[in-house]
Amino acid sequence: MFAGLPELGISNGEDLKETLTNCTEPLKAIDQFQTENGILLPTLQSALPFLDLHGTPRLEFHQSVFDELRDKLMERVATIAEGKEEDRYGKLEELLEKSFPLVKMPSIQPVVMQVLKHLPKVPEKKLKQVMADKELYKVCAVEVKRQIWQDNQALFGDEVSPLLKQYIVEKEAALFSNDLSVLHNFFSPSPKTRRQGEVVLKLTQMIGKNVKLYDMVLQFLRTLFLRTRNVHYCTLRAELLMSLHDLDISEICSVDPCHKFTWCLDACIREKFVDAKRARELQGFLDGVKKGQDRVLGDLSMILCDPFASNTLVLSTVRNLQELLGQDALPRDSPDLLLLLRMLSLGQGAWDMIDSQVFKEPRLELEVVTRFLPAMLSVVVDDYTFTVEQKLPSEEKTSLTYPTSLPDAFIKFLQENRVACEMGLYYVLHIAKQRNKNALQRLLPALVETHNDMAFGDIFLHLLMGHLTLLSDEFGTEEFCAAVFDGFLLTSFSSKENVHRHTLRLLLHLHHKVLPSRLEALMKTLEPPKQSSDPLKDLYTQLTEKLEAQKKSPPQPAETPSLDLGLHPVTVPTTASAPTTPI
Repeated sequence: MFAGLPELGISNGEDLKETLTNCTEPLKAIDQFQTENGILLPTLQSALPFLDLHGTPRLEFHQSVFDELRDKLMERVATIAEGKEEDRYGKLEELLEKSFPLVKMPSIQPVVMQVLKHLPKVPEKKLKQVMADKELYKVCAVEVKRQIWQDNQALFGDEVSPLLKQYIVEKEAALFSNDLSVLHNFFSPSPKTRRQGEVVLKLTQMIGKNVKLYDMVLQFLRTLFLRTRNVHYCTLRAELLMSLHDLDISEICSVDPCHKFTWCLDACIREKFVDAKRARELQGFLDGVKKGQDRVLGDLSMILCDPFASNTLVLSTVRNLQELLGQDALPRDSPDLLLLLRMLSLGQGAWDMIDSQVFKEPRLELEVVTRFLPAMLSVVVDDYTFTVEQKLPSEEKTSLTYPTSLPDAFIKFLQENRVACEMGLYYVLHIAKQRNKNALQRLLPALVETHNDMAFGDIFLHLLMGHLTLLSDEFGTEEFCAAVFDGFLLTSFSSKENVHRHTLRLLLHLHHKVLPSRLEALMKTLEPPKQSSDPLKDLYTQLTEKLEAQKKSPPQPAETPSLDLGLHPVTVPTTASAPTTPI
């Protein structure tokens, strides 16, 4: 407990033991030991007997004085470090030399740690001693750990790794949340709110102003993204930079070439729209990547691959297309639309670019603009024409029926092109948000085969399940159930457990709306196989219990409005809106 005292010429318990062993008069020896090792203040000696008379133990007195002096010393260390004296760090290093031998003594350790914390460069020898001792390493301040980490990437990786795992677990849990709503979904939290998450704050604190540590974290994120293809690492890349931006850490922000681009994109994500002014700014950053700085494209592509960025870009694209339709203009004539597609293409090519180390902007297929988008707009026009036809007086109506097939170009590009597929999926979400049952039934079968099975990805399914709550009453018809379940979800649930889980999430929310005969068949089909994961089995159990409880409880009166959707009142047209309706 008192290791290190002899090095400083201070007597310890062993010295007292030796004194008492060799002395002839123990009381005199104890008295002398107290005088030599007590507080060296002459005026105090006469006052100590008064404490004895009051029954105050000497230990208690010395402990209280010690605690007071220690607190004063720690304050003094902070004051010296924050001062402007040229030799301030020299004074602290001198104090460190004197106090470090006592670093294992619990009562002195806080002082040593305070000195270490305030030294911008701790002597190498002391850092190695701290690193070699697990207990010391555990209690030292993050400012000291940064100095250890910057030359020990493996140790830093061990500290960061659990945080990165936690981040991914939290993101995936949000995608499989039991709450289904079109208003409150994965993309609802603002960028500022997301940056207040535990993992981002901890990583920001661990990095501080240390550029070397920041670069290490970015390298970890690139490596993990390459290894797993998990796009949530791209989100963390952007959130971390903007968290440092919020704290005004110019030491890092000024050297990250992606800073201004990310800052501008962050504002777009906050607004969920890329306006013309910001579009020009973003284009300026992309066009400004000079030769020799090509690697910057790799980081920019990661930032654009962030699902929150992709979501904003595609929502802006769909709105842009609606405006073009209202103006009778062609997609190829819109510079803003072409820029959005360029950024989408760059984001979706992030993995390929980092994997191949060929830092070149992917070319957007011209046919996406000249063939796919016109085909998608023709679907919009079909829908609009049918809607207008239904509103005509009966004598003016023709025998027009709602189209069931889709243009070949539309289906082909959904299957073969990433950017086109992303836009097609968001158009489906847009249709669902408008509660357009006819268009949804027409589009869902086309999603069974999409590029890289994008329609069965967690982010799209998470959004689609929420959007389908707007059409809850339609689940009472066999036609709509057949389109959603037979025509889409059940085509891959047996081979893709995530689809199975999302289907159960939907039923957990809307089971009371589904036709009883259809629900019974679905429960048999969706029963999890024995080798299924626990989350899937838990979902099925929850659904089973809900259905049992529903059987036992009396039916609700017909006029009682359903309150289970968790939605605020929102005005949404029951038929397809005009093409210029905002999303």
